[in-house]
Amino acid sequence: MSFLERLRATPATVDYLLWPGDFSLDAYSHVEDVVLASGEALEEVAKCGAGGTFFLCGDGGDERPVLYADSEGGAALMAVGLEEAVGLLLALPWWRDCRRLTEEESAAAAEDYLADEPDLLADRDAAAAAIGLEVPTVAEALGRLREAVFGLGPSYVLLNAAEGNAYEPLFRA
Repeated sequence: MSFLERLRATPATVDYLLWPGDFSLDAYSHVEDVVLASGEALEEVAKCGAGGTFFLCGDGGDERPVLYADSEGGAALMAVGLEEAVGLLLALPWWRDCRRLTEEESAAAAEDYLADEPDLLADRDAAAAAIGLEVPTVAEALGRLREAVFGLGPSYVLLNAAEGNAYEPLFRA
């Protein structure tokens, strides 16, 4: 069974990923047609509530790189593999609020989330246990995200298919 199939079969994790992870496995199309500059395949795997899309890049299974594209023309490679992406969402559901990928940004965002949802960490731990994942620490998750964004990310440039314009990077060094 693939990781995606295991994930779909785990309601506690699917619910947590839906909120606060903002990662919905309900399929619908991205706001516009997009392609990778490299010509590699893109497969929509999940959506966010603001119209963004999570894509698996290239050919293969769940181990493919995961690219996120927002509805405003920004994109970033976020993980190498769907399992790593889900681990990131468990550790840092506020990852998009960390534009410079710092622990200070993460702490500020976490404070906001926890003020609204005091059971968030317990719910996260239950969701992780249900799928059999170990939640990375904030430092580990930010490090992996930084490595994906700045290490491999430049090889995954997303283009508007009709106009050929590149999406803007979501993160800055």
